[in-house]
Amino acid sequence: MLRPLGAAPAQADNRGMTSPSETAGVTPPGRPASRVVLADDDVLLREGLASLLDRSGFEVVGQAGNSPELLALTRSARPELAIIDIRMPPGHATEGLQAARVIRAELPGTAIIVLSAHVEVDEAMDLLAGGERTGYLLKSRITDVAEFIGTVSRITAGASVVDPSLVQELIQARRRRDPLDALSPREREVLALMAEGASNAGIARRIYVTEGTVEKHVRSILTKLNLPESDTEHRRVLAVLRFLEAR
Repeated sequence: MLRPLGAAPAQADNRGMTSPSETAGVTPPGRPASRVVLADDDVLLREGLASLLDRSGFEVVGQAGNSPELLALTRSARPELAIIDIRMPPGHATEGLQAARVIRAELPGTAIIVLSAHVEVDEAMDLLAGGERTGYLLKSRITDVAEFIGTVSRITAGASVVDPSLVQELIQARRRRDPLDALSPREREVLALMAEGASNAGIARRIYVTEGTVEKHVRSILTKLNLPESDTEHRRVLAVLRFLEAR
């Protein structure tokens, strides 16, 4: 089940910075460290992540700067987790995402975290459709060490985690694609009866409510479908057309 990213409790050292050794990612005594591969063409970011993960109980078994290197490394090391930048050489498009698809197909037991500088809805949905042990995080989340390590631990253990910014963008994007999703079940019922040609009085009799209640539902439907009052267009007809197009 997908869960929005949530902050994990952490202590701070005497410099006011979270100590990686005190985060939720520390491997308990006697448990083998989860092996990780990193892929990002930003060497400084990659090295910083490697150092952070090593100090937090993970074992970084390799690093890659592009997709071919990542795939070769993953096939040989067979890690428990791959952390991948969504955009990598040569095109800096979605090479990282494409490599993630290959890894998921060839090594379904490997957890995958895709890092991105920006929210990219379509790419994220493609990845998250793969199921469990999957994460999509903005790179800005890495600055909160405790939160990031806790999230990495949950994903490695089997969870799927999405960045809160992505959750909000997905909601808005879906509403933009299909405004009918914003309607309540009762409003959908009223709209369906409108499509059958029923008047407000007729709808009221069919669903056992007052005509005034139906009028409120109709106003709400027109508002949610972004159909403002107009002297040239019949809003009720436009709403019905939207309903019929979506069926």
